[in-house]
Amino acid sequence: MRLIPLRLILIAGVAAFALPGAAQELTLPAVPVPPVEVIPPIEVLSPLIVPTDEGREPAFAGDAEATAPPIPEVWSPVPFDASGQSAYGLYLSGRLAAMRGERALAADLLTRTHALTPEQPVVADETFRAALFSGDVDAVVRLAPMAQDTPLLADIARFFRIVQSLKLNDAKRALADLRGQPFSDPYGAIGRYLLPATASAAGDWDAALAPVQAVAGDPAGLVLRHQRAQLLEARRRHDEAEVEYKALMAIPDGARLFRVDYGAFLERRGRRDAAAQAYRAALDGPGADASAVVALERLIRGERAPLLPTLQQIVADALDFAALEASDAAIQFERSSEDGASRFYSELSIMMLHLASALDNDDARDLRLGQSLARVAQSEAALAAFQEVGVDNPIHYASAQMGLASLLADTDRPDQALEALRRADVAFPDQPAVSLRLAGQLLALKRYDEGLNVLNRPSLNAYQSIEVRFLKGAALEALGRLDEAEAELWTALQAAPGNPVLLNHLGYLWVDSGRRVEQGAEMIARAFAADPRNGNIQDSLGWSQYRRGLYTEAVETLEQAVAKEPANAEINDHLGDAYWQVGRRREAGWQWSRVLTLDPDPERRTEAELKLMRGLTDVAFVAGSQP
Repeated sequence: MRLIPLRLILIAGVAAFALPGAAQELTLPAVPVPPVEVIPPIEVLSPLIVPTDEGREPAFAGDAEATAPPIPEVWSPVPFDASGQSAYGLYLSGRLAAMRGERALAADLLTRTHALTPEQPVVADETFRAALFSGDVDAVVRLAPMAQDTPLLADIARFFRIVQSLKLNDAKRALADLRGQPFSDPYGAIGRYLLPATASAAGDWDAALAPVQAVAGDPAGLVLRHQRAQLLEARRRHDEAEVEYKALMAIPDGARLFRVDYGAFLERRGRRDAAAQAYRAALDGPGADASAVVALERLIRGERAPLLPTLQQIVADALDFAALEASDAAIQFERSSEDGASRFYSELSIMMLHLASALDNDDARDLRLGQSLARVAQSEAALAAFQEVGVDNPIHYASAQMGLASLLADTDRPDQALEALRRADVAFPDQPAVSLRLAGQLLALKRYDEGLNVLNRPSLNAYQSIEVRFLKGAALEALGRLDEAEAELWTALQAAPGNPVLLNHLGYLWVDSGRRVEQGAEMIARAFAADPRNGNIQDSLGWSQYRRGLYTEAVETLEQAVAKEPANAEINDHLGDAYWQVGRRREAGWQWSRVLTLDPDPERRTEAELKLMRGLTDVAFVAGSQP
């Protein structure tokens, strides 16, 4: 069976097109990552509301307080909220949402449960943890006493309290929290990032503008020097600010991360030509900064320079950097198969982005939040984040729409995914990344002529990449233009001769059309050897055996393929054909009947119905159905 992947990365081992800047993840210099004691997620905590405190181990200091409200042995009456929802129903729904991975919904339901049952320590604990992930600053601060005996939780709660204080313009309280007891690993660096801007907001400019002490190659030195440059500018010490910016520009990672901010500084100083040069430099190379596009266009139009960031915005930027480091650490741990630590750092990154958003709404931040949530399978929360990204920056907006499209396609909403990709295409026209994704989605919806029109755009034809040729081949084959399809797929295969997707697709075309059955079968066998867990490739292998009259072998192979892809109509159809050929007629009929329950395309449905009436007695069906 041929499968057209819905995602942009269609060919393993080949770099896909990427939008500049916002569509790519920023990367940091490699730094050692401290190990962590992983916090159990909500879903592994006690699944029941504790009716009494008998036998319960006090997990948090707040549980043992003498002033805590007593836990009633029997609720009479059962607590209901204003909408008529009971505490039991809300709690169980929150637990179910947590087990399904719907963390934002779980946080909302558990918060409502806790409002009805403030005496329940387990509910308070789970509400606190859910609020951490959903970024509910007020709920975390309110429930923070529950976490005093768990250092990892207590320290993260301090950051929420610091952000709340800054939102309330109580910078002195925020600074006192930062200067309290030392943060445990891995939070020490985050506290260090927040100190200068928080100190400046509290009026301690000596601490805010202290020279940066950092060893060469330490990423912390980059964010602190950048912050110092911004604070020096805020104090009108422009010459010293430029010294810091120039030091950053002399470091490749500093230039990559902060060149656009340097351009904005130059604009505010009235040096428009130098600013334009900085913006153009930010667009060069693979690490192009999406915000430079908008900045350069604004400069060319002669509009006013951007305002100096507020102190809250500077703190938000520091939290962004902390999120970036955490995300980088998550990737490191994932590569070393340390799943618990990878999950912890992924969720820490999301918490930092939520805190940054609480201080400053920003499209680029919403985009990163959506990408981070999607990585940890929080689909609905990711969709909400992507939908927050506005149209002001076309690259950010197009990237968010592409993120939306991936999630919508993954959750069986292909038409909505197509709409999102069309919006991306309008916002950022003739961009290879967008065009390729749009073409792939059109092909997945069997709109082959439209997909081929997109693939023939000059912006894609200029590259003639493996991805483009693969999709062209698939579209041409579906349209019955087999000679052209074969040429495209063969050319792509020459560039990636060991790629299982290409081997499978071209091999299947040859086998199913009867053009080169033996050669196609050999290619499919190579594809299966490269990717033996792929049910679609195993179907191709079984179908190549069937087409060569090896019906017994085909049955065994296709049974395994169906076990891997039980809801695939084509594979079930193929297995029915193979059963018929070995005399297992009743099982063949059962497979064809199952095809009708799997939402087959109209042609396959008609063929399955005819097979159920007549079997494979007609020569037209001996060759099997067309895919």
